[in-house]
Amino acid sequence: MYLKSTLLTALLLISFTFFAQTQYEDSWVGESCTSIMVGRKASTDGAVMTSHTCDGNYRTWLRMEPAADHHDTAMVNIYKGTLKTETPWDMRNVTLAGRIPQAKHTYAYLNTAYPSMNEKQLAMGETTFTGPDTLVNKNGMFLIEELQRIALQRCDNARDAIRLIGSLIKEYGYGDHGECITIADKKEVWHMEILGEGPNRIGGVWAAQRIPDDHVGVSANISRIGIIDRNKPDYFMASDNVEAVAKEFGLWDGTEPFKFWKAYAGREKPFMIREFFVLSTLAPSLNLSMDMEELPFSVKPEEKVSLEKMTELYRATYEGTPWDMTQNVKMIRKKFDENRKEIGQDTIISPVANPWLTTDMRNTLNYIAEGTIEFQRTVSVAWCSYSFIVQLRDWLPDEVGGVCWFSFDNPGQSPRIPIFSGTTQLTAGYEFCGQKRYREDAALWDYRRANKLATVSWGRTKETMLTQVLHFESRGKGELPALEAQVSLLLKENKKKEASAILNHYTTDFNAAAIQRWNEMEHQFWGMFGRGF
Repeated sequence: MYLKSTLLTALLLISFTFFAQTQYEDSWVGESCTSIMVGRKASTDGAVMTSHTCDGNYRTWLRMEPAADHHDTAMVNIYKGTLKTETPWDMRNVTLAGRIPQAKHTYAYLNTAYPSMNEKQLAMGETTFTGPDTLVNKNGMFLIEELQRIALQRCDNARDAIRLIGSLIKEYGYGDHGECITIADKKEVWHMEILGEGPNRIGGVWAAQRIPDDHVGVSANISRIGIIDRNKPDYFMASDNVEAVAKEFGLWDGTEPFKFWKAYAGREKPFMIREFFVLSTLAPSLNLSMDMEELPFSVKPEEKVSLEKMTELYRATYEGTPWDMTQNVKMIRKKFDENRKEIGQDTIISPVANPWLTTDMRNTLNYIAEGTIEFQRTVSVAWCSYSFIVQLRDWLPDEVGGVCWFSFDNPGQSPRIPIFSGTTQLTAGYEFCGQKRYREDAALWDYRRANKLATVSWGRTKETMLTQVLHFESRGKGELPALEAQVSLLLKENKKKEASAILNHYTTDFNAAAIQRWNEMEHQFWGMFGRGF
């Protein structure tokens, strides 16, 4: 009993550690990032949506990069190493991969670690699926984040972005592992997968498949594209070498029907738990199963998908399902009558358990509870750097039609701040990354402090925190229609500068209110746990 009591005390201390993120490294390698896509006829309001969780130790600074005009002979630098920088000016570990001719005009865009949205309502999510190492050519000029940047600067629709990315890969080479980018515009959303062409060959292989307008798709670190039907150019695009490269490297025998994922995924199935969870949640009558050999590429949701449903999916930790990581974290509570005679016992969930347990915490609780907590990769993870959900709406001017609901840190805990396609300046703190060290000038830590403290006893803090998350979700939903009408009117009167100022101020004020609430919760949680756990 004494040993187990001592271990429980140690567990509580471990759970309080702010920098427990490193404990997750064994779990997130190869399973980082989730992107959910929604066609315009599958959403409640007609918006096209794409999304992204940037899971891992990536930079959290972001800023709006302005539109620009360029001389005919201008060149643009292509870099490697930007994902781990501490500020926009930090070039310590960044290398110049090459230079390409600049476009005459480049669009303004939201510069996140994986660039995410531009002023023309073009948006991108990203997930890594790795693929065979034999296809990687480190001499290829482009990594995925630079392909995203160039496409957002030059394109105003998804199909042109796919064609541009394909041409850049062919001419300058792809130097990354297998990647998926989910590319959306005001009309449609596409799922594009890219790999190298081999260690000694400049180029790459890629395929893109459109999510039907009344469907929802998901990318979660596994290649998902199957048979490529080139007779349906409105739904499929691909490089002309996808079959030849697969056959050359022994990834396809040349006789069975060619499936992109089967050749290039390096897995037995084109799905795991996140794909299954999202698709089965939205289309339960399909009776999808984890035992199936293959899930549908996309599904028609039985109820149209709202922004609120998307945020709910991104908070998902599978609680109440067989994959709930807290289900075996049990504590025995003895029941007594008024004479303190034992009359029975209940099994309850430990209040210190949370869906984001570190490896050490899981191992310790497994010992104490004499159960087994198997790691399940949830949609919401504690090692998330940032996440976003983008709505693209063709009935509104571009400046306010595109809105990126951005969130720092764990998407299961943090609020979402609206950033618009017409935003030109972000609030103070957004240009500093908080991943490498604790720094109070980095916006990340305005949320991370309360988030980490809440996991000391998630059973006691969860309701408080989620109440605030939903408050800001409701606030945004309630306030945006008036904002959209005001900005639309200003743009109709050709007052673009005034419209941008209103959008800038709204995002700044929204963020300030959220930070205040998270600071208040941090102080509240210190009051709960400051004397011990």
